[in-house]
Amino acid sequence: MTTDDESGIEAGSAESAPALPSFPRRVIQVFFSPGDLTAALAKNPAWAAALILGAVLVLGQTALIPAEVWETMFRETMLQQGREMPAGFGAGGTFMRISAVVGGGIGYVAMTLLFAGITTLVFAFVLGDEGKFRQYLSILAHAWLIPAVVGFALLPLKISQENPQFTLNLGSFFFFLPKGYLLKVLTMLDLSQAWAWLVLAQGAHAIDPRRSFGSAATVLMVLFLALALLLAIWVPMPG
Repeated sequence: MTTDDESGIEAGSAESAPALPSFPRRVIQVFFSPGDLTAALAKNPAWAAALILGAVLVLGQTALIPAEVWETMFRETMLQQGREMPAGFGAGGTFMRISAVVGGGIGYVAMTLLFAGITTLVFAFVLGDEGKFRQYLSILAHAWLIPAVVGFALLPLKISQENPQFTLNLGSFFFFLPKGYLLKVLTMLDLSQAWAWLVLAQGAHAIDPRRSFGSAATVLMVLFLALALLLAIWVPMPG
């Protein structure tokens, strides 16, 4: 049976729950006021609009990169692997661009869902935090707008550098290192993605206040580094 005091506490909690801001406002908040945003999303886990916008931004920036840039990237990758260009690779750049557009959009949605599942597994099941998949998905879908927007803003540099994979990463500060595994790992550590992981850490704290931002950030940064260590084994070095 619920007592009057308990009913009053529940009613007060419902009244004090942050209202969900409009979507345009949420897009701004993810950059400038992530604490307010994650507090609202923890109570009102909306995710569809953010996921769609992120996919559109990835599709847009991929589609706007000329076919010649994709062909150059493919040629450099083949040379790094000690392989020769296939005969008659005239339309290869166009094919790569179409593949990247289709794969980029699908991959963005799939990876967002995957990482939301991993985050839920780590915090809710392994660490015992309160939280549901939809809450972590909501915050991650908004946090992922950061690298999506930054990637779109870097489009002129991607084209001028003839490198569709161009990012702002730790490897940029260690350009003097010889090409190898260490530099690949640093290159995988995209600063905009690190920013997104920190917003997600703020979200983990908002979902379960017992989880401090510092401990959540530590867990996610270790996960981010582990992912870079694994990807650097298989992914070719960006140009």
